[in-house]
Amino acid sequence: MEVISTIWNELLLRPMTNGLLLLAVFLFHNFGIGILALTVLVRLLTFPLTVRQLRQTKAMSELQPKLQAMQKQYGKDRQRLSQETMRMYKEAGVSPIGCLGPMLIQFPIWIALYYGLSKALPTSPESLVGLSSLLYSWATPIHAAIPFSRNFLGMDLAALASQNPVTQIVMPLLVGGSMWAMQKMSTYPNADARQAQTNQIMLWMMPIMFAFFTLSFPNGLSLYWFISNVVGIVMQYFVTGWGGLATLWQRKPKPALEAAVVASEPAGESLSDGTTDRSERQDGRGSDRAGAKAARGKARRGRN
Repeated sequence: MEVISTIWNELLLRPMTNGLLLLAVFLFHNFGIGILALTVLVRLLTFPLTVRQLRQTKAMSELQPKLQAMQKQYGKDRQRLSQETMRMYKEAGVSPIGCLGPMLIQFPIWIALYYGLSKALPTSPESLVGLSSLLYSWATPIHAAIPFSRNFLGMDLAALASQNPVTQIVMPLLVGGSMWAMQKMSTYPNADARQAQTNQIMLWMMPIMFAFFTLSFPNGLSLYWFISNVVGIVMQYFVTGWGGLATLWQRKPKPALEAAVVASEPAGESLSDGTTDRSERQDGRGSDRAGAKAARGKARRGRN
């Protein structure tokens, strides 16, 4: 356990904490701007992983119709179905693990940032001592700048979101809303009813869960999540476009039956017998019958 703790501190926690504080020093001694700069920097460093994840997710969604057809064809032969599925993945150059790998790699970075934020803004003499043990000895600008101001845009970056009536509403909405938009962009239509229902559940469950977690985390970490989601949305737009988010402002097509009727009988055009529509044809037939009946009545009166 001691070896794991040493690796964690030296590879993630100390670099993350010192890097955050150095950015804050060089960016006008503003800790909030330092968080924004660190967010963009982390996103740029993990951009190749993000691109790979987005492309893998889009490719997997495009293979869904083929997977459904294969399940119908080899539904009873599980071994053959597994072999054909892996063969199709190999030919398409995709892997289900490729969609989760980049996220798993970024997860330790989020944890390190959480501990780094809690250490970088000490709230007591004991926490200040804990911060000094993480700082590099050569980072003299950091030693001279401590302690940093905890206020940014009217909120306390070290305080929990639930401790303020404004942040306990604003921060969950920002984090949850931005995460929903980012997930909506990567959610594509699926012909499989079960998979579509699962995607819909995940679309709402993850943002709601992270919005709830926001209440238990410092505002600085919530700010990082929000900015990270916004940068992720911008990157995703340039890689795959708006994706599923475009369905929010696209017009829904007319039902197939209605479109077929309109196309086959356009308004104002005459039909084969010279009438303009069905109602006119029916009225014409009714008038012809009435005229024939009147003629037969006159003939009977004449004979009488």
